[in-house]
Amino acid sequence: MVYCGKPSKGCQMCRTRRIKCDETKPTCNQCAKARRQCPGYKDEFDLVLRNENLAAKRRALKLTAPRRNSKRAAFSEPSPASTSSSSSLSFRLALSPTPIHIPAEDLAPCHFVSNFVLLPRQDGSRGFLDYLIPLMQGGDMSHLLHAFNACALASWGNRVGGGGILGKAFAEYSRALKATQAALTDPERARSDGVLAAVLLLGMFENISAKQMGTLAWGSHIEGAIQLVKARGRSQLRTKLGVQLFVAVRTQLIIHTLTTGTAPPMGAEWWIQDAVFDPTAAECQRVCLKAGELRADVTRVLASAARTPENMALVQDLVRRAQALDKDATAWMSSVPEAWRYRTLCWQSHSLAVPGGSNSSDYARAEVFPGRVDVYNDFWVASVWNQARAARLIVMSIAVRCAAWLCSPVDYRTTPEYATASRVCADNIADILASVPYHLGWHNKRREMFPGEDGAAFACGDENGMKGLAGYFLTWPLACIMMQDYATDAQRAYVKGRLHHIGDELGIKYAHIITQLHFRVPSMLIRSDGLLAKPYPMAHDFEKLLSSRFDKPPTQAAILKATQLPQKWAMQQEELHQSGDGWVGGQQ
Repeated sequence: MVYCGKPSKGCQMCRTRRIKCDETKPTCNQCAKARRQCPGYKDEFDLVLRNENLAAKRRALKLTAPRRNSKRAAFSEPSPASTSSSSSLSFRLALSPTPIHIPAEDLAPCHFVSNFVLLPRQDGSRGFLDYLIPLMQGGDMSHLLHAFNACALASWGNRVGGGGILGKAFAEYSRALKATQAALTDPERARSDGVLAAVLLLGMFENISAKQMGTLAWGSHIEGAIQLVKARGRSQLRTKLGVQLFVAVRTQLIIHTLTTGTAPPMGAEWWIQDAVFDPTAAECQRVCLKAGELRADVTRVLASAARTPENMALVQDLVRRAQALDKDATAWMSSVPEAWRYRTLCWQSHSLAVPGGSNSSDYARAEVFPGRVDVYNDFWVASVWNQARAARLIVMSIAVRCAAWLCSPVDYRTTPEYATASRVCADNIADILASVPYHLGWHNKRREMFPGEDGAAFACGDENGMKGLAGYFLTWPLACIMMQDYATDAQRAYVKGRLHHIGDELGIKYAHIITQLHFRVPSMLIRSDGLLAKPYPMAHDFEKLLSSRFDKPPTQAAILKATQLPQKWAMQQEELHQSGDGWVGGQQ
């Protein structure tokens, strides 16, 4: 047993967070500042007993030390000739501790928990992946354990490098897929919390270790999770763990529906009703789900619509829906409670933010884009804000796309919708960029400017280090900026540089794929609408088209099909790696 030093008398929360406790009773001030419930202090008798045990161990070591030293001295007696040449080396070797080799399988879980498992605060704000802690203490959870190990090894391997670690990650991923498939064949186990959590982790693995097929595989996992949630029904909302998992799937659904242009299954209200874990976040997600519904409706209608008076009126109604949604998002932003409000830390001038000049490469290396630097209570609050901003970018592109269809062949950039979108999108792009330094730890290097305590609390590790979760949350909002017509070249260069930083330094390899995107909205969508128009378009029942987005509850076969898509690819990756022909080392 290794002596760990004098035992701390601090409260259990401060010991877990590895910060100094002021030992104020009954509640320490550190917990009070962080708005957490102080769990109290250890019994002094336990501390005394531990000290006595350690003291007895030290006495035993002292008794055996002379004998060990005499044996060590008897091995060799250095000659006078060799003493002078080797004395300094011998002294250094004597002082150098023997390096301890800790397997990656032991390091990776600790690294993953300290980077991705965010604990909820006492004020009611939600954590992230905190449901894993009680789930992994359950019974037969081999599917969840393999999925967790896959994510942990992939994250650790991406941070430290080494194809061996990543090979183990893909092997765990393959085992997780097989174990999850086996669990899904049992209707009872298929509806369990552990299976749903495992599917979510498999989707997360795709973003951490993403290659070219990673985006498709992530989507298939999220579709599988959606099918599971629908099969579990409203009964899953009777437990706290069930609500946490439901909200986690809902968050991934928002990104999926806004990215793919598909409507939320069962409709937006089904996903919000009776599942309000945090009212402020739930209202934001309601707006985002409505935006997903609207985008799916617009895509469906504009791909099929003839230019008749009835259809013109229908598209005008879609414009009004987009404008109403943007008003809802604006109202949400202005009405959030005090704990949700961000504040401006400082303003960075161009000369300080980009000291090298104004070339694209200079912006790509910059830590801060010239302008505001904002700070938030924690990463989760910041992620909800950026989700709302990204939704507004998409809603504005929808309004412009509909306006372009209505005014064609006149240039859509002359419409009032385009003028409004230019202003709104420029503001929201600036707001997202102002949150980037906070996510990537820039403010932690300048604590004199930000004396308040960071509200984030991870399950273990240093609170002030760069966290993989921050990069994970930030990747999608930055992707939305990359694709915006309204982003400047300087903003796009800065975003690309930060995405490379997230991929290289934080190990979220999906960020590298996003830098390769060359799609622009709404201009390319508008061009696509023009290319899809037919000389003699057929008439369509648009009421039927708009109502077709609502799905029926899935069958067991549908659940199995939705979760089987990436399995063959995972097995191929494992076989390639074992044969030496696959991807090694985590390099893009």
